[in-house]
Amino acid sequence: MNEEKVFEALKKSGAPMKSAEIAEATGLPKAEVDKAIKNLVKAGRAESPKRCFYAAK
Repeated sequence: MNEEKVFEALKKSGAPMKSAEIAEATGLPKAEVDKAIKNLVKAGRAESPKRCFYAAK
């Protein structure tokens, strides 16, 4: 699932990433990345340490 791809990319990076960077790293469309991030944050698996950046928890 896209959420797992996004979560893995966030874990591997070790630093907060913008959704466009995540899209580039995973090969997914940015809209899909945004949707996956929203679900990961809601599930408590990701966080936004600063505006527009996301990191795995």
